Amino acid sequence: MAKNRLLISALVLALVQVGFLTWIIASRAMILRYGQEVLLKVEPVDPRDLLRGDYVSLGYEISNVPARLVVNRGDASSSMEGPIHVRLKKGADGFWHPASAALAPGFADAPADGEVDVLGTVSSIWTQDEEEVLRVDYGIGRYYLPEGEGRPIERDMRVRSFGILAAVGKDGMLQIKALMDGNKMLFSEPLY
Repeated sequence: MAKNRLLISALVLALVQVGFLTWIIASRAMILRYGQEVLLKVEPVDPRDLLRGDYVSLGYEISNVPARLVVNRGDASSSMEGPIHVRLKKGADGFWHPASAALAPGFADAPADGEVDVLGTVSSIWTQDEEEVLRVDYGIGRYYLPEGEGRPIERDMRVRSFGILAAVGKDGMLQIKALMDGNKMLFSEPLY
C-alpha cells in the first residue's frame, strides 16, 4: 500500500513539473505569435554591471597568438582548442609580447630570464593574411572601476595607449593589478 502511494505521488509530481514547463513554453509562444508588436529605440548602455559597477572591456595583443608560435602543434587546427600556455617576453617598449606557445600539457622547459609563461584558453581559430591566429582568453577581459569612470576611460583608450599591470601566478594564471595610462597608474586593485 505504501509503495502505491509513493508511486502515485511521484507520478503526480512529475506531471505537475511537466505541466509547469509546458505552460512556460506555451505562454511565451503565444505572446510571440499573437502579442502586439512594438518597436523600441535602443540606446547605448554605460559599461556597468549591476552588482560590481562600471567596467572597461579590455582586449590584448597577447590574445592573438599566431599558430606558427605553437611549438607542439598537431597537424589539424582543431586539435589546438582548449588550454594553452603562452610564453611572454619583455619587449624594448616595456610591454610583454608572445614569443612562443604550447598546447596542454605546456612547455617542456622552464622560461628563461626575461620570459614568463601564462595560461589561457583557445577560444577560436581564424585566418588573417593567410596565417592562422589563435584567439586566447586569459580571463582578464574586464576591469571594474569606480562609478562614473568607465565611459571616459573607454573613450581615452581609443585615443592613446593604455596598459594593465598584471600578476602571473605560479600556475600561469593572470590577475590584473592596475590600469595604466602610459606610465601613470590610474587604478590599482586592493589585495582583499
